[in-house]
Amino acid sequence: MDAELDFEKMNGLLPVVVQDSGDGEVLMVGFMNEEAWRRTMNGGFVTFFSRTRNKLWTKGENSGNRLRVVAAHTDCDRDTLLVRVQVEGAGVVCHRGTRSCFTQPIAVAPAPQNGVKESA
Repeated sequence: MDAELDFEKMNGLLPVVVQDSGDGEVLMVGFMNEEAWRRTMNGGFVTFFSRTRNKLWTKGENSGNRLRVVAAHTDCDRDTLLVRVQVEGAGVVCHRGTRSCFTQPIAVAPAPQNGVKESA
């Protein structure tokens, strides 16, 4: 199972995009090392490697808002994962109490029409 994934590019870690399997909403991004990947695949719930605490943690182990794995996909370089999940518990995924960690909008400039920059 691990031979298919490239854990070496980021010093033993893979970025993991977590997506709701029902509505497609991106819920969070975390990191897995090989042990977190094994635990996720063998246990059925998403386990991450915490870079700040330097240890494994299973999402929702304390809160009950666990992430049940529905499917997992790798990208073409085999160095990033997309894990589709069903959220258990109250449905809160972010540590700030929201369903998704992606709640902070950032203003961006619109792309030019037909690749031509408009003059002001």
